Amino acid sequence: MSSPPLPGPLAHLEPLLGHYGYWAVGAVVFVEDFGVPAPGETILLAAGVYAGTGRLNVVAVALIAFAAAVAGDNVGYLIGRAGGRAFVHRWGRYVFLTPKRFEAAEGFFTRHGGKIVTVARFVEGLRQANGIIAGTTGMHWRRFLAFNALGAALWVGLWTTLAYLAGGHITAIYDEIRRYQLYVVLAVTVVIAGFVVRHLVRRRRAR
Repeated sequence: MSSPPLPGPLAHLEPLLGHYGYWAVGAVVFVEDFGVPAPGETILLAAGVYAGTGRLNVVAVALIAFAAAVAGDNVGYLIGRAGGRAFVHRWGRYVFLTPKRFEAAEGFFTRHGGKIVTVARFVEGLRQANGIIAGTTGMHWRRFLAFNALGAALWVGLWTTLAYLAGGHITAIYDEIRRYQLYVVLAVTVVIAGFVVRHLVRRRRAR
């Protein structure tokens, strides 16, 4: 039986997913989650489409992706905890984690902690740096593990279910969600900028 065709931008993963199946899902999600540039979210969608056509088992896809996501983030946590900020500044650029990008993400973690660990799963860039930043900032491991597992469950559940049910229409749905996600990120950025400006104005007046 031939592999079902994957739609749009998912098509380039067809040889990998068709040949390695569950191993491909686990490996790609795992390495993406400690900073290696890999299409973790894309292969999760592709695997969901495969499951919807009967090529893979959707429960197995979800469980493997969840375990790989949690494990990958914990590797990132250990890297951040052991290597610290110096490690990130020296090697981060090789996985697109520049000092400037790291400092911005670190600020979010310092202020919001567990909430960011959960939400970061859905934000490109933060998803890959999530564990490293949590380890570097000294977040307690059990707290990180709990919020990270929650984020992984929500992330895997959302994309696997959507891809499984949507089948060949998943790329259009995904593009629509990402478009609105951009608006949400912009809105949050504006709100944060507003708080920063208000804080600076009040501080200046107090002087």
